[in-house]
Amino acid sequence: MRRHVKIAIKRLFPRSLLGRSLLIIVTPLVLLQVVSAFIFFETHWETVSLRLARGVAGDIAAVIALLERHSEPGNRGWISDLASSQMSLVVRFKEGEELLDVTPVDIGGGEGMLLQSLGERVQGPFRIDGQSLDRHVIVDVARKGGVLEVIVPRKRLFSATTYVFVLWMVGTSLLLFALATIFMRNQVKPIRRLAIAADNFGKGRDVPSFKPEGAKEVRQAATAFLAMRERILRQIRQRTEMLAGVSHDLRTPLTRLRLQLEMSGDSDDVRDMKADISEMEHMLESYLAFARGEGSELPQPTNLNELLTEVASQARRKGGIVDIEAGEEIVLPLRPHAIKRCVTNLIDNATRYASRVAIHAQRSNGVIEVFIDDDGPGIPAEKRDDVFKPFIRLDGSRKPGTGGTGLGLTIARDVVRGHGGDIELDASPSGGLRAKLWLPM
Repeated sequence: MRRHVKIAIKRLFPRSLLGRSLLIIVTPLVLLQVVSAFIFFETHWETVSLRLARGVAGDIAAVIALLERHSEPGNRGWISDLASSQMSLVVRFKEGEELLDVTPVDIGGGEGMLLQSLGERVQGPFRIDGQSLDRHVIVDVARKGGVLEVIVPRKRLFSATTYVFVLWMVGTSLLLFALATIFMRNQVKPIRRLAIAADNFGKGRDVPSFKPEGAKEVRQAATAFLAMRERILRQIRQRTEMLAGVSHDLRTPLTRLRLQLEMSGDSDDVRDMKADISEMEHMLESYLAFARGEGSELPQPTNLNELLTEVASQARRKGGIVDIEAGEEIVLPLRPHAIKRCVTNLIDNATRYASRVAIHAQRSNGVIEVFIDDDGPGIPAEKRDDVFKPFIRLDGSRKPGTGGTGLGLTIARDVVRGHGGDIELDASPSGGLRAKLWLPM
């Protein structure tokens, strides 16, 4: 249960560095705004509203006191004028009416404070109507001989600082969020460039335009990446040069031996020695191909279907039965000779142990999948990872007496992983082995 809760919580959080950084910045900001608003409405809003309501209630009580002290009808005019000019109140005495209903109508925050304040200042029944007029509140007070109607402007019950505070709070929050987004996006860009450069280098693509940018730590990581790239490229060049020398040195004596055997007749011993030399040359070529790889070849847009068709045709010329299912045209950046070597090794491995091979390529979830199925004896599931190790041959699980150096699948996986993909072995629908090769788009 706890694990499911943790997984649910993780899904709510953004996965990108930009999203998480903004969350770290925005969360305290939102909490600050909520706390500020709570404190404001708990203290300032209630205090100011109560003081405004008490001021209005005091003015109404003063008008009532004047009317009681100067109860002659002739004095109501100047009292009304005084309330209008000095208190912004419209006062009218309704002679002979009675206040039968004292239920307040549409009481909001400020009107609720007014209800409380009038209860403290005014003696007798009264009624507040906050609905009849848009910009005014009507207060009816029951007096002797009639009803005193007082019309109060709503602005006397509300403080404009409330709206100013809310607008200021929201405006500054949006401004700070925009500035934080722009700033964090600029900080994340160098990290994205570093990730893209590392991915391209891992796929064998050159990254000549990459340079360290951004914060100090990001620059350190970028500088370390460039140093690592140079070391790897230097090691690859040194290995290639060394292997070229080894290849030349070993091929020369083998060539002399072959020439001497050609002039030694055609006996059984000579034929056996020639076969041994051919096997040594084949093994030497396989070892050098495994160690050399295809690092010097640059990626270029390649039609994968045409490449697979060409490899299938070569396998047919060698006597294999290979079917290829031509689908939609698939063009992607590849090192064509390296991929051709990879697929050739897989198909040669399949035709060596099976009577029929089928090839199919398709797009799936942003990657290219290539399936090579055969109807051979297959490989036990617990040994499928072992065949990718150098010099490992599982002839006991396949047909005995077959040739090979145990490097074909190793070279194939090395090539595919150099493109950012991978190879998996599984059971084939045909009953044999399926080699699933996937490459990034």
